[in-house]
Amino acid sequence: MQVMLKIYHFPLSTPANKVRMCANALGLKYESIAVNLREREHKKPAYLAINPFGKVPAIDDDGFYLFESNAIMKYLARKQDSGLYPSQLQSQACVDEWCDFVASLLAPAFGRVVFNRILAPLSGAKVSEESLADGLKFVGNYLPVLEQRFVTSRFIAGHRMTIADIALLATLDPSEACGIELSGYRKLYSWREALRADEFYKAVHDYYGQGVLPAPGF
Repeated sequence: MQVMLKIYHFPLSTPANKVRMCANALGLKYESIAVNLREREHKKPAYLAINPFGKVPAIDDDGFYLFESNAIMKYLARKQDSGLYPSQLQSQACVDEWCDFVASLLAPAFGRVVFNRILAPLSGAKVSEESLADGLKFVGNYLPVLEQRFVTSRFIAGHRMTIADIALLATLDPSEACGIELSGYRKLYSWREALRADEFYKAVHDYYGQGVLPAPGF
């Protein structure tokens, strides 16, 4: 009996969602295991044995444990010998460049907004207006650069979709839920809407927070 890949996630975790999107895009069958962060399941010994930092996502691939979303996406794409993570040196470097930008700059900025406008109210945590303002400022600095990139490139790292697109898509996913307007960035918005219509995205959810947050527009 074949052991199925297991992906540990939480519905509001954008890094965990991008791993599921990546697995879907690769056509992988996997067991989706939701970790209840509210009940602190991520801090229990059974889960800490998989990810000692107690965060999502993590995977169990027939006893091989791996955490950190970008590392997981690269591993899965390499395992499938998929062009989602190209083997050609310069193409791969370009994908790494944009994955690093998302992970080190865009995601932390978005994270400040998501925490203060979505996660803190849900959990009863204190909202930091200063942190929120900083997040909005940085996001506002990055979006025009992304828009300009899509003026000259169909996908973020070149002429075909890669894991860098999935990383960016998942990071931007909470935009409507946290009040960040993207429609003014026409190229970026069109790229995003096209990918959100794809089955690899819709197999995760129709919109960020589905089943947890109100649908956009309500």
